[in-house]
Amino acid sequence: MGEARFAAIDLGTVSSRLLCATARDGVVVNSTKRTVITDLGEGVDASGVFAPGAIERVTRVCGEFVNEARAYGATCVSTTLTSAARDVSNGEELLVRLRDLGLEPQVISGNVEARLTFYGVAHDFPGERIAVADSGGGSTELVVGAYAPSEGKRAFALDCAQSLNIGCRRVTERFFAQEPPAQDEIEAAVAWMASQFEAYWSELPARPDRLIAVGGTVTSLVAMVHELAVYDSHFVHLRDLTAEQVDDAIEMMRGLCVEQIADLPGIQPKRAPVIFAGAVIVRELMRAGGYERLTVSENSLLAGAAATICEAMTGDEPVIGWAPTLSAL
Repeated sequence: MGEARFAAIDLGTVSSRLLCATARDGVVVNSTKRTVITDLGEGVDASGVFAPGAIERVTRVCGEFVNEARAYGATCVSTTLTSAARDVSNGEELLVRLRDLGLEPQVISGNVEARLTFYGVAHDFPGERIAVADSGGGSTELVVGAYAPSEGKRAFALDCAQSLNIGCRRVTERFFAQEPPAQDEIEAAVAWMASQFEAYWSELPARPDRLIAVGGTVTSLVAMVHELAVYDSHFVHLRDLTAEQVDDAIEMMRGLCVEQIADLPGIQPKRAPVIFAGAVIVRELMRAGGYERLTVSENSLLAGAAATICEAMTGDEPVIGWAPTLSAL
């Protein structure tokens, strides 16, 4: 294969993300990532359709992503859409706009989303049985398994991969009518999500000792806990977050309006409307699983997509059992 440059675009409920990567002999050796909060899932839980403004925002940002990928020297790109795109009846309106940019978008299932995320995270924990949680705007993907490369062969074994429709944007719009949320609204949201998380953990034959979490909520919580004036992905990556720290963050935000939350250190202003719900989701996920701490990873679906693109470009059988559709740049 030699050296190749490619890109991956992931369009989530809250954020749109671009990864540009260089691979050498089928292995990613360098990459850059950009995240833009585009709120594709705005109003989706209630309406079941993409808002015109959301389509415009994502289309505009994807146009920028295409130009950046070309400037990087990428020869191809994979484009995936997740929870919000699975929930709407007018998804084709966005897909047409993306195709007009030369992209070939794929709306992936929750199971594929979970497997891609696990694949991206597990590279840092070879041979270790781990639980991986990706809590996004519209859903939370949970996977337990292990990735153990040995003697040039890949071993990828999953015990349970599941996508739950529990996300910070969905919870905010479904339960929190007031700002800040009333206590009874918070209690209703907790009861709704806790039962689903408990059901997932109870079905496992054994709970892994290590929980790894990815996504904008947990990375923002690390930045908030450590009062990062400027976000530092190297500091955040593989940083532990304790249940006590999550509780403290929730208590700090509980009585604040969105504008006040946006002023807290480490919080992106555009994430402020949904970060409280996101923190509650993380707390209930940890409680249901019996975890006093989790490890935050900067790797996620995009890292898994990059590894899978490398496999596609070299003609290898995809480890996760899903192949990306690549469009030329």
